[in-house]
Amino acid sequence: MPTEPTRRTFLGALAAAATGSVAGCSNNSTPSGDETRYPVNRSHETTLPARDASDSTVADSDSVYTRVYRKTSDAVALIRTPDGSQGSGFLYDDTHFVTNYHVVGEADRASVQLDETTSRIGRVVGRDPRSDLAVVELGSATETDPLSLIQSEPTIGTRVAVVGSPYGLRGSLTSGIVSGIDRQVPSPAGDYQIPNAIQTDAPVNPGNSGGPLVDLSGRVLGVVNSGGGDNIAFAISASLVRRVVPALIEDGEYDHPFLGAQTATVTELVARANEFPNAKGVLVVDVPSGAPAEGQLRPCTGVTRVEGFRVPVGGDALLAIDGEAVRTPKDLHAYLALNASPGETLSVRVRRDGSITTVPVEIGERPELVA
Repeated sequence: MPTEPTRRTFLGALAAAATGSVAGCSNNSTPSGDETRYPVNRSHETTLPARDASDSTVADSDSVYTRVYRKTSDAVALIRTPDGSQGSGFLYDDTHFVTNYHVVGEADRASVQLDETTSRIGRVVGRDPRSDLAVVELGSATETDPLSLIQSEPTIGTRVAVVGSPYGLRGSLTSGIVSGIDRQVPSPAGDYQIPNAIQTDAPVNPGNSGGPLVDLSGRVLGVVNSGGGDNIAFAISASLVRRVVPALIEDGEYDHPFLGAQTATVTELVARANEFPNAKGVLVVDVPSGAPAEGQLRPCTGVTRVEGFRVPVGGDALLAIDGEAVRTPKDLHAYLALNASPGETLSVRVRRDGSITTVPVEIGERPELVA
């Protein structure tokens, strides 16, 4: 009589099959083609104490995460491109799926797998390397309800789920919490930091990119962008998605606001060197020629030493923009990214020549990427 396979043998075969199927549609030896430039979480199998089936079956069939999965999974697709790159995406409206730029790259078309038997070819109608967002359009509406974006900023400790296709395994869910907010993460563009990113400890693996990070109501908090190691991953915030995606659908691209001033946090040393009454705001260190801020903001005029440290002196200190306090260069970058548009004039409160004044500053457009 044949020997019955052990559970360990079965799990090992399943893992090998899953990994092999993904490697087969990649352009290289990495597990999948969509995240080769981003570090990822590695999930680990954990053995849990056995529970009596009579106690667990009913409770587990209607857990909060089961309800989240039922509410969201039909709107989450496996995205593949002709060159073998793959990731996830979610239904934004009747015909548009949001995913990552680093998933679709410069492809014109992508396969959108909606379930085990339904796959449709969509057209990539918009992409933005700086925000790492892209949109795939289907020719006709699906029968699935789109996912909605959360209207407020998430709080640390909020329970969340990641729904997507890790290693090509469509319809997978992992869970965790929001473990950080207002992060900056590198973008595929190289010259830009994605602002306002959400940090989570939910496991993220290759293939999750482009899928939604959702709360327990099924609302999208962000678009999964990358994993950075055990128990740390990042998502592009709903606030940034709300600004970028409509432009990608309408115009195929997004114009990022740009000030062009190089700034530094006003530390205690900077405040002492510049004879500021307190360490608040950001110092305008330099304004390159041709930058939008040229002629509107005053850069530093020199460098001095305080307790042996070189400290810039003589420039404007930005305190607030349109009434919102600015404490760090990261604050300035996030405010512009989430609130400003090229051509707009903002009211900037600065400390200049020993007094506080308000100056109008016109925002420009970030220069195009050079190939």
